Amino acid sequence: MKVGVLALQGDFREHLAAAAQCGHDPIEVRRASELLSCDALILPGGESTTIAKLAKVFELFAPIQKEIAGGMPVYGSCAGMILLADRILDGAPGQETFGGINMSVRRNAFGLQVDSFESELNFLGTPLPAIFIRAPWVEQTGAEVITLSEVVGKDGQSHPVAVRQGALLATSFHPELTSDLQVHRYFFDEVCQAR
Repeated sequence: MKVGVLALQGDFREHLAAAAQCGHDPIEVRRASELLSCDALILPGGESTTIAKLAKVFELFAPIQKEIAGGMPVYGSCAGMILLADRILDGAPGQETFGGINMSVRRNAFGLQVDSFESELNFLGTPLPAIFIRAPWVEQTGAEVITLSEVVGKDGQSHPVAVRQGALLATSFHPELTSDLQVHRYFFDEVCQAR
């Protein structure tokens, strides 16, 4: 499978490596023509407002929205989760997303950079190491959104940190920064194949 990784800002190199380790053909996406050659797309962690602005500069914003609406499998980690959300809480003024997942996410929900942490999650019944860096969490989802993993936040409430809606997968953590490929394999083997 040809897997595009949006390569405008953030930790796209780690996702390229993970896709290759899973046996797929990864390509850096910076142009609409590259996007259209892909079977699936990964939106990396980074800074969600910067990625959205650069996507407009590189004339990728509308094409990515069109591919999402057309059913292309897309996985977003951290900033990528924010970019796949239909609604953002505490977003920057005028912040836009590609949308696609019927959820509300809170940016930097776990705190600032100094509040970053590692944890072990239950991902579909299996232990999974997770790295949270200025991570969002999900505060509300529509009925069509499936929660795959949750964490208790500093507010004492349980919040989804991995969700799926159809061909779209999002995590608030960074599996690409660990050696565990569970999330990427789930995306390639379950989400992409279901299309």
